[in-house]
Amino acid sequence: MLLNPTFLKLSKTQLLIALSSVLFYWAFAYDLIRTDYIKLIMLYSALFILFYKLVQRFKSNIQFLSYLAFGFRAIFILAIPNLSQDFYRFIWDGRMILEGINPYLFTVESFISKDEFPVAEALELRAGMGSLNASHFTNYPPINQLCFTIAALFAGKSILGSVVVIRLLIIAADFGTLHFGKKLLEKLKLPAHHIFWYILNPFIIIELTGNLHFEGVMIFFLVWSLYLLYVGKWQFAAVVLALSISVKLIPLIFLPLFFQWFVKRNVIANKVSLSAKKEEIATSLPPRNDLWKGMTKLIGFYTIVILTTLLLFAPFYSSEFVNNYSTTVALWFQNFEFNGSIYYIAREIGYLFRGYNEIAIIGTITPILVILFVLIITFFRRNRTPIQLITAMLLVLSFYYFTTTTVHPWYVASLLILSIFTKYKFPLVWSFVIILSYLAYINLNKADKSENLWVIALEYVIVYGVFIWEVFIKKVSKTLET
Repeated sequence: MLLNPTFLKLSKTQLLIALSSVLFYWAFAYDLIRTDYIKLIMLYSALFILFYKLVQRFKSNIQFLSYLAFGFRAIFILAIPNLSQDFYRFIWDGRMILEGINPYLFTVESFISKDEFPVAEALELRAGMGSLNASHFTNYPPINQLCFTIAALFAGKSILGSVVVIRLLIIAADFGTLHFGKKLLEKLKLPAHHIFWYILNPFIIIELTGNLHFEGVMIFFLVWSLYLLYVGKWQFAAVVLALSISVKLIPLIFLPLFFQWFVKRNVIANKVSLSAKKEEIATSLPPRNDLWKGMTKLIGFYTIVILTTLLLFAPFYSSEFVNNYSTTVALWFQNFEFNGSIYYIAREIGYLFRGYNEIAIIGTITPILVILFVLIITFFRRNRTPIQLITAMLLVLSFYYFTTTTVHPWYVASLLILSIFTKYKFPLVWSFVIILSYLAYINLNKADKSENLWVIALEYVIVYGVFIWEVFIKKVSKTLET
């Protein structure tokens, strides 16, 4: 029995840590506003320290850590998100679909400005999401919209009810990630408890369960797809990857990385033994027949991913949809800016030489740099084993976030899940210091609403410091030792 008297007697310290976490999560969920930065930082820091101790001390007790992960999430069930307003738009979109209105074709403001209220609690939802969100077309892909619609179906006239339904969907996705993440770790012969650096992380619990960000659903499908790919069910893996893309578009960036998995990985598929001979074969191109088989699978994989994604978007298709959606996505590169790193340096250089913000130009160049980096990783780095492939994904996504104009805190969740299958820990560090980005909201009610660049600099000095140490310095040290 898990919680027998002996366990309780021997684990008082650990149980005290768990109980303290419960109290801190309760305070975070029901007694915190995001502009109260001292309380925010103190609660988050305490939760992170307690989380680290829990995973370290209970890493051999997977079942107990799983119970804790569920219990901590359950605390948030009736809480209205306090660090993000995005959920109001989620509820709006879902209710629009139930009314038979395509949410991609109309902005919220287009209705409210004409005193039209197409959904229940329209004015409350508009006030909650804010003018910026209300003035733009929705950019949430179809599986997201399906979740919003489910919330509208079960709670079409209650904001809190809709929040509860959405939260339950995200929690379910987290436990799907726990299931397949643990299985994938075991297949890769990595410690199973590593999944709790993601599942039990207060960053994940607060940003996904607490603030209702759908990165958790996207990550569930991504991890499931990677597991299916590992066990050889590549057709099913392609379908599930398309589901991930249809929650958030970010997995599209990984598609080129599958080239070596299918085309150059034939020696593994043909069960060549781990030997010097295998290493010799692996460094060269496969025989023509195997190359053709690999290319056929690769094309099949891409075809399934693309067709499934298009089919999921099909119910919303129209010429206006294509224009509205592409315009809205482009805004993230050329108009919006938040918590950037390299971009902020480039912006300051632009101010120095041109006297104004060069975001439009920088936002155009950045995607080109990202594409070039993806191609370099695809063709000039080995991505044939599961760990090599996932590491490539981590490096590519890191480069994108290092160079993009906007890095909202919940974006780091994707880096964190990928990192648990690799040797890199900088995303775990980032999941702690990312809380500093919320200090931008201190100026919400002031004339100067700009971010504190010193705080942003502190965040990225820590993140880049760990990144450079892990990716470059440690590698050089090991080379010198050998």
